Amino acid sequence: MGFPVGYTELLFPKLLLHLFSLFVLIRKLISTLFGFMGLHHFLEPDITWPESSTRIPEFESVSAILIREILPVVKFGELVDPPESCAVCLSEFEENDEIRRLANCRHIFHRGCLDRWMGYDQRTCPLCRTPFVPEDMQALFNQRLWAASGIPEFYLQYPHVA
Repeated sequence: MGFPVGYTELLFPKLLLHLFSLFVLIRKLISTLFGFMGLHHFLEPDITWPESSTRIPEFESVSAILIREILPVVKFGELVDPPESCAVCLSEFEENDEIRRLANCRHIFHRGCLDRWMGYDQRTCPLCRTPFVPEDMQALFNQRLWAASGIPEFYLQYPHVA
């Protein structure tokens, strides 16, 4: 069977699409004019990363802090046969870059890139999704996580709560 073509609902999306195309054209025209006048910085600010790429967000999860303690930081120049670039930011490694090598999968990332990834409460490798915490350290990690959360003290104070 098929759908009839004469409905007005088909006209509205086309009209809306043409209107958006007109807005894009006007935006490009204004952007070009501002560029010629040297005022291009008024339209769109440059996106820059903060200078301190290892800055810890205000509300950091306890697990991210503990994982950072487990994963060592080394200089890129100390590694033997490392990859050429970071898989998170796609930038090439330099001799003095601080990097983290994951214990389970052995993938390598810039310290700031991996710390930012952990700041979003991610607990696995950005490439292969292998857990950050090695299995032999998982019990110690869980114990430290419980201790940091303060929950054992809660159960000791109120033993009737189950």
